[in-house]
Amino acid sequence: MSEPTDRKQGERYANFSFDTQVVHAGWDAHAEPTGAVMPPIYMTSTYIQDGPAKPRMGYEYTRTQNPTRFALQDALAALENGKAAFTCASGMAAVHTLMLTLKPGDLIVAGRDLYGGSHRLFDEIQARFGLRYLYVDTTQADVLDNLPEDTTLLYLETPSNPTLCVTDLEAAIAGAKKVGARTAVDNTFATPALQRPLDLGADYVLHSTTKYICGHSDVVGGALIVKDEKLADDIWFHQNSAGTSNSPFDAFLTLRGLRTLHLRMERHCTTALQIAEWLDQHEGVGKVLYPGLPNHLNHDSAKRQMKAFGGMVSFVLPGGVPQSTRFVEACKLFSLAESLGGVESLIELPAPMTHASLSPEKRKEIGIEDGLVRLSVGIEDSNDLLADLDQALAESVS
Repeated sequence: MSEPTDRKQGERYANFSFDTQVVHAGWDAHAEPTGAVMPPIYMTSTYIQDGPAKPRMGYEYTRTQNPTRFALQDALAALENGKAAFTCASGMAAVHTLMLTLKPGDLIVAGRDLYGGSHRLFDEIQARFGLRYLYVDTTQADVLDNLPEDTTLLYLETPSNPTLCVTDLEAAIAGAKKVGARTAVDNTFATPALQRPLDLGADYVLHSTTKYICGHSDVVGGALIVKDEKLADDIWFHQNSAGTSNSPFDAFLTLRGLRTLHLRMERHCTTALQIAEWLDQHEGVGKVLYPGLPNHLNHDSAKRQMKAFGGMVSFVLPGGVPQSTRFVEACKLFSLAESLGGVESLIELPAPMTHASLSPEKRKEIGIEDGLVRLSVGIEDSNDLLADLDQALAESVS
């Protein structure tokens, strides 16, 4: 991996708590010649070289190296306790970069409950180039303990999107290692504030940094973090070759948002649990899906591997699609929009929105009912959010 000579930024904070690292990781103002508290935006496509193939400090071309992007990457590597991080133009670009490291014939065993765009990328694009995909229920211990012998990669979302299933990471990683496979975990919903898959033995961690990492719904991006140096070299080669990296400006905005991750996640989790408990007790609401509820099928696994249970809540209304449609349209504080993880609260119906690329049969198999409602709980006052849900529920049955 081509490595610039100034990549020690942020090591001053390596031994501090997570909350302190979030604020400082990836950038050391004390070591910066200008004393800049935040990294500048290096909006340059190329760099002067002191001679042919003699770049200053290792910087040649921004697709390959950029100081602003490196500051974000180093911060994410520190927070996930990884060796290296690679930030991309979108979450899907990060997933695509990982898949580029595989070869035709490789078998990827994936959790069946994934973001709809991941299914689309795997089944309609990557499969054309010879990758094989098998979707399984990764919440089942016997499935994890009996992965196919020729599995190359186990690919997980936990908690999953949108049914919030939780996979036992220790069991999943052990099952993958049993057959000589690597494990990749999409940590978008939890973030390193709530769980660190690399510490449990995972090989890759992925993020849509569009979501909680940035947290302000103003940037699209992705990240891929690894702990092994050889895997880092492999990812770097494929990212550089395919050109999936993000822009310096997007890296700057994402790092700015990252600095408050610990505070935002605390508020997201607290309010989401309050809303989930309220919905679970509401006589007009059917099944509620939230890992923090004791009646959640994977509650024990969530308690074991997560510090808190996240800011996403899904539920079903008894009136099906007609009632769910009236409900989301009646909300005034929850905005009807795709995406998640911002400071503002969002609401959507996965079937016709984020998971519309899946066939009705596939959605049914996964457990995505057509009337399923997904909430991204923001950081507004919890009483205001509850009041909004209450009035929308009343409106939906009138």
